[in-house]
Amino acid sequence: MHVTGARPNFPKAAPVLEALRGRVNQVLVHTGQHYDDRLSRVFFDELGLPEPDIDLGAGSGSHAAQTAAVMVGLEEVFTRQRPDLVVVYGDINSTLAATLVAAKLLIPVAHVEAGLRSFDMTMPEEVNRRVTDQLSDLLLVTSADAVGHLAREGVPADRIHFTGNPMIDTLVKHLDRFDEAAARARHGLTGDYLVATLHRPANVDDPAAVARLVAMLHEVAGRMPVVIPLHPRGRAGLEAAGLSSSTGIVVCEPLPYSAFLGLVRGAAAVLTDSGGVQEEATVLGVPCLTMRPNTERPVTITHGTNRLVTVEGVPAALDQVLGAPAPVRPAPPERRPPLWDGAAGRRIAEVIITWLDSRTPVTLPKEPASQVVSG
Repeated sequence: MHVTGARPNFPKAAPVLEALRGRVNQVLVHTGQHYDDRLSRVFFDELGLPEPDIDLGAGSGSHAAQTAAVMVGLEEVFTRQRPDLVVVYGDINSTLAATLVAAKLLIPVAHVEAGLRSFDMTMPEEVNRRVTDQLSDLLLVTSADAVGHLAREGVPADRIHFTGNPMIDTLVKHLDRFDEAAARARHGLTGDYLVATLHRPANVDDPAAVARLVAMLHEVAGRMPVVIPLHPRGRAGLEAAGLSSSTGIVVCEPLPYSAFLGLVRGAAAVLTDSGGVQEEATVLGVPCLTMRPNTERPVTITHGTNRLVTVEGVPAALDQVLGAPAPVRPAPPERRPPLWDGAAGRRIAEVIITWLDSRTPVTLPKEPASQVVSG
């Protein structure tokens, strides 16, 4: 049973589902953490994901409310269907919720994208991935540094599998669909431009931080247009701070997968606080300035185009990036991080099949959870 819930999950899950098709019975659950069609449904259609077998419709809310709603829904699903393995992706609230419920019901968990660490416990994602990794039976990692993090945390070596990055499988598969010319036409762009993605709490929740961010965006928009597909999170605060008052800033709705990556592929550089965009820019060969003090994806710095900057440091860093020789686009395979080769989904499938074949079935409790008395 695969559990997905938000936009970052879908490009990671698609290659795994495809590689397992016809080899095991699969059930796809969409928790509905991202319930807007622009952040969810369009990805199923575009990436060829099967229609979810179960859609919980959890919706938005505080971290506690959202996680709790997903847990309640998944407990009923897991108890009724009793999967042999629950596969979770990334580090969103649905990932944590599925892992906690499965662990309580003695259902094994496989975590795709395990072992990433920012070492910043103010990030909700860091909490989610640390707890998920401690409770998972199979830890499927995307980069060598993740193996080291898990080993230092005491995870047994036989649970850790370096499989590569399935999100890159999806990118490589659809690379020919990332149309730069169509992106330019769609947004009225005739020359060089930047793309920005903004949604981290540290950047969009605090009014003072938002004011600094908007001031910086206005400054760089004076050099070249900045296209911002604006995530619902933080939109009101950014707009209230005058984001759209600069004629050089082009605000649009969240974009479908290919349209967004077509826009990124043609950009002079990307300004982001997203994890996934750091990875996508690395393979597309697009300079990436990540407006965070840390990243759980350091391989995008050592083997890619990414660098960490403060919001105030973006203009100077942008001067350096634009003045340097342009990287090859897209990055050739030998310039990508190890195993970011388009075959991670197949490797993950082999790990799962081998594990299932060797597994002794566990008899789960028959009582509904509400009737089990703890302590």
